[in-house]
Amino acid sequence: MTIDELLANLDLDAKTRLLAGQDVWTLPALEEIGLASLVMSDGPVGVRGTRWSADDPSLVLPSPTALAATWDPSLARRAGLALAQEARRKGVHVLLAPTVNLHRSPLGGRHFECYSEDPLLTGSIGAGYVSGVQDGGVATTVKHFVANDAETERFTVDVRADERTLRELYLAPFEQIVKTAAPWGIMAAYNQVNGSTMTEHDELVNGILRGEWGFDGFVVSDWLAARDTVRAANGGLDVAMPGPKTVFGRNLAEAVRAGTVREEVVDAMVRRVLVLASKAGALGENPPAPSEVDGVAVGREIASRSFVLLRNENELLPLDKPRSLAVIGAAAAEARILGGGSATVFPSEVISPLDGLRGVFDDVRYELGADPRTTLRPAKDGFTLSGRALGEDGTELVAFGLTEASMQWIGALPYGLELGELGSVEISGTYAPDETGTHEFGVTGIGHLTLTVGGETLFDGPNLPSDGSFMDAVMRVTELRVEAELTAGVPVDVRLTYSLPDEMRAVGAGNFTWLSFSLRHSSPAVDADELIARAVALAAETEVAVVVVATTDEVESEGFDRTSLALPGRQDELVARVAEANPRTIVVVNSGSPVEMPWAADVDVVLLTWFPGQSGGAALADVLSGAAEPGGRLPTTWPARMADAPVLDVTPVDGVLRYAEGVFIGYRAWEGAGATPAYWFGHGLGYTDWAYESVTVGRADGELARVRVRLRNSGSRAGREVVQVYLSTEDTSGPPRPKRWLAGFAVAEASPGDGVEVDIAIPERAASVWDSGWRVVTGEYRVEIGRSYADIRLAGDLTV
Repeated sequence: MTIDELLANLDLDAKTRLLAGQDVWTLPALEEIGLASLVMSDGPVGVRGTRWSADDPSLVLPSPTALAATWDPSLARRAGLALAQEARRKGVHVLLAPTVNLHRSPLGGRHFECYSEDPLLTGSIGAGYVSGVQDGGVATTVKHFVANDAETERFTVDVRADERTLRELYLAPFEQIVKTAAPWGIMAAYNQVNGSTMTEHDELVNGILRGEWGFDGFVVSDWLAARDTVRAANGGLDVAMPGPKTVFGRNLAEAVRAGTVREEVVDAMVRRVLVLASKAGALGENPPAPSEVDGVAVGREIASRSFVLLRNENELLPLDKPRSLAVIGAAAAEARILGGGSATVFPSEVISPLDGLRGVFDDVRYELGADPRTTLRPAKDGFTLSGRALGEDGTELVAFGLTEASMQWIGALPYGLELGELGSVEISGTYAPDETGTHEFGVTGIGHLTLTVGGETLFDGPNLPSDGSFMDAVMRVTELRVEAELTAGVPVDVRLTYSLPDEMRAVGAGNFTWLSFSLRHSSPAVDADELIARAVALAAETEVAVVVVATTDEVESEGFDRTSLALPGRQDELVARVAEANPRTIVVVNSGSPVEMPWAADVDVVLLTWFPGQSGGAALADVLSGAAEPGGRLPTTWPARMADAPVLDVTPVDGVLRYAEGVFIGYRAWEGAGATPAYWFGHGLGYTDWAYESVTVGRADGELARVRVRLRNSGSRAGREVVQVYLSTEDTSGPPRPKRWLAGFAVAEASPGDGVEVDIAIPERAASVWDSGWRVVTGEYRVEIGRSYADIRLAGDLTV
């Protein structure tokens, strides 16, 4: 039967039921038309499925900032194919990704989950990702539509931006992806834009997204974002998640019967969901699967091609088999492979930097140096642990094993548990201390916590947010610490009991839960000065020192914005002192977004590895040994100091966040402010040199121009170059424009001595501004070709 015939077989209640989540991750099946339950899952670096648990592992690819740093849409498509394969393995029809909000400010807490400060680069990488996922028969939901570029008050903030700013920057990646990759879904954001929440924004959703751009897919709410039945349905929302209690379903049927929503509107909503179901295999046969993809190998390739070599003095890299290698830093042994929050997935295996380097180099020695965490780690070594869920009367509902003293149940409860019957959850077991002395225990979790160690109650009380913002509070690690005197070799019983506060039970109602708590532990601490001294001593006695510095989920995660770009803890001091002891120092920066690097000029090598996914350590070994070239270029401008960044405001005033800078963010803002960053947008070194030989600029039908660039690999190794094309103009008669802006790019590869030509299409939009409509600004333009925004090698002229 056709979609319209299927629709005709549904009554109003069935239709409206289909538009509301039946639980956290799925829509209901409708047996009367052969529709299976549509299953959704968080992305974007993996496919978690319907369970938030390490016992259901998933492939973990590098962070979106890393993918954008490759400047390679074809590689993004391969990433999408790998994730489609994962989705189909897990029975997922809809991947809640990619995130194409912009890097408006380096303080944006979810910076790592977005691609770039530039709308063209963001749209190009996003389109590649969407094409790959959907070629694999799985839907995408491009998010978060729109202007969801910071985390502070994200559920309620009203972003105020003029139409030109929205059109030229924040809407632009969505438009490019809709028109070039035809996504099957879009996710409406929590925030308001110019006074209307995005789940009810008729002008932006029905007017621009569907009307102007011709988007024909479905629009789903961000989780818990839908607030009003009538305004959401009439404003363009198709599906309200999660369930079972939403503004749609029975509420929507009642609105139709009351005449506040027309049934024709509901029919259009249902039609879009049925089309999605047909494409994704929930309505009949599954779409054919593409050829199998080696996801681990794809992740390793993305990682190495995303690493940005900022500095390589004395050509230290690639390493020529050093006799000894000092590896220093907490993140070297305990890799941070992904960002925190809803992007979290659990890999079956992680290759840390230390693991990767030990697999390639002969004499590798390790020291911690400086621990960046301000909280303790979940209890694990020396602990034998299990978990239990208890009813309101203390009756055991289910028991289960644990490998560490940390639990996250987000969304539907596991083991068939129902939120209404759950009284408390406990972690218990024994701990055999390996040292005598003062041991620290920490407890985390928004709720009531009771900790006993060795039969003594060390903590019994609430841990609640002071401002009442429970959904954001669960993203932040708030730790309460206590101490216990323990004796080496003498086991003690430990027990942490946790119960959800009533306020968290009320969030989302139904069976939506965000239960997250942990028991943490530290043995009698080694003096922090001593840890750094040991690292310095090791660096002094080895040929090369590799220091891995990192952010933590305490400072860079979903749910809150950053307040500083400084590396946490004493990592800056560690790098400075290691560099004094060994001039052949390599610093690996393991962060999803910019950090300050006050020591950068004092070390030979600075290498950005982003959050590199589960194979990041193997990719690092490939790059340091020279088996692979660091192929990344910066997708965002990197400040030397936070105070220098021209756009820092991410905090609403009276609920309003004004984008007062207009179209001037990123490199546009840096240039406009006359400021100089540490490293410009597009910067990145490789292991060979390139000679830019010639450029021709010509007109072409349907495009502003075609730019052909001839370049030659003038070095001694095969290599990869990202050729970047910028436009500039001296004409100041129209609306203010940046000094120079990205208009196109292409990847070139060549062997030593070989030449290669790239052909780059420049779209008409590159010379257009929004002025009550798109208008091509005629006149004389300079076409500038270079290795980065600030490193221009060739130029040509273009008359428009």
